[in-house]
Amino acid sequence: MAASIFTPLLDTTKAIGSLHTSSSSSSYLPFLQSNRIKITPKSRTAVKIKVSNPRSSIPTASFSDPFVIEVAETLEDAISTASASPPPLPLQKLRDASSQSLLSTPWPSRKDEPFRFTDTSLIRNAQIVPVSSSPPQSLTDSEGTQVPNLVLIDGYIINSLSQLPELPDGAFIGSLSMIKSDDLMKKVSEFMSSFDGDLFWSINGVGAPDLVVVYVPEGCRIESPLHLRYYSIEGAEIGENRMPLSNPRVVVIVEKGGEVDLIEEYVGGDGCKCYWANSVLQVVIGEGAKLKHSYIQNQSLNAAHVKWTSVTQESASSYELVEISIGGKLSRHNLHIQQVGPDTSTDLSTFHLSSAEQTQDLHSSLVLDHPRGTSKQLHKCIVAHSLGQAVFDGNVKVNRFAQQTDAGQLTRSLLLEPRATVNIKPNLQIIADNVKCSHGAAISDLEDDQMFYFRARGVDPKTARRALIFSFAAEVIDRLPQKSLQKKVESNIKNLLEPTLGSL
Repeated sequence: MAASIFTPLLDTTKAIGSLHTSSSSSSYLPFLQSNRIKITPKSRTAVKIKVSNPRSSIPTASFSDPFVIEVAETLEDAISTASASPPPLPLQKLRDASSQSLLSTPWPSRKDEPFRFTDTSLIRNAQIVPVSSSPPQSLTDSEGTQVPNLVLIDGYIINSLSQLPELPDGAFIGSLSMIKSDDLMKKVSEFMSSFDGDLFWSINGVGAPDLVVVYVPEGCRIESPLHLRYYSIEGAEIGENRMPLSNPRVVVIVEKGGEVDLIEEYVGGDGCKCYWANSVLQVVIGEGAKLKHSYIQNQSLNAAHVKWTSVTQESASSYELVEISIGGKLSRHNLHIQQVGPDTSTDLSTFHLSSAEQTQDLHSSLVLDHPRGTSKQLHKCIVAHSLGQAVFDGNVKVNRFAQQTDAGQLTRSLLLEPRATVNIKPNLQIIADNVKCSHGAAISDLEDDQMFYFRARGVDPKTARRALIFSFAAEVIDRLPQKSLQKKVESNIKNLLEPTLGSL
């Protein structure tokens, strides 16, 4: 096993766990004295510790979660075994910073406000194992695409399946290890420390096998959308306690005046497999630059899918997001957007579907710090199963100097089963005094007056209800950049809703 900063701490926390369950602690005194450990119990699962161990120098940790430490150490061992050569500097910086963060990060529980309505026990109760370092090269791309694309299997780039045409001079898309420009490598390295997320962000930082870099130089406009397709192939069978973990990570840098469309599509290789896809996308959009981002999540209905999207927008820049999330037993999207310049525009449109015993969760945070910023957010979801639920926690913060801001937020939820659940929390925090801000929320089944409109025109109730359900989602789906992509998403939604629609 490779040397790891987690090993002594993991050994210590396991010993402490045994100490809590023992009727007498006297037998542990030699161990504690030899390792010079100071213990201040806070609870059975959270303790303050300070370790001085000859094998490793470990900083003080206020909390040490044995499960988190064990996952981190397993990922470190898998990465070190798979890599014969040292990683590029930006990737090494990311791993070091993430390792330090995990030393003091507990696993989230329902007692934590961000996870109040989101049960992560699907992951917590499983045996987490890193995916194989050698993805199957025999995978054939049966879907095909007419746009430039990069294929990742379980977080690893597969060049044989990717179709990357020539890009404009200076533009780049590919692995971090393929970068030849010292200037670009320096920019990526500086960008890696620009934001710190939560536990899942740090786990990705430790376990990311590589970085996918998308770079658009100043004044460059890439005509065709860039399509990133993520396949989750390795998975456990239903009933197993094993959950393979993948950690794809993408960095997007769009410099001043640049423009690009980015499509992210997540697909489960087998609709019944159990796995955990833990993905991160970091974006910086330069002055006057534009990024249109489409995010489609259609993972296995037995999988866990956790995604972080962090966006930094400079002055007069534009960011548009269209999100369709219909897969995963547990799906959570953490979306953080920071406007760091005036005259900045943000437009967010999301649609979530819980067609089975699923949790669809969107936690978004938008921070406006400068004048004349605009933001629009539309969140729509359908819960079509009695044990399905959707969660929306949307925070828009308009700070003191963000005068003349125009911010709107609207969430609408459609419940098709009596026991279906939606938990929503639209939230505006306004400190500036010269703003135009609004938010609204609605949760209901289809209304009688909507049905009456169709019935009055001779449409039977079953057809009317189908039309209303699909038109509810169409408002977001129609914003996807390509007709072929829209039809594909519509077909997937119809297949998932067929059991519900068939019983109407």
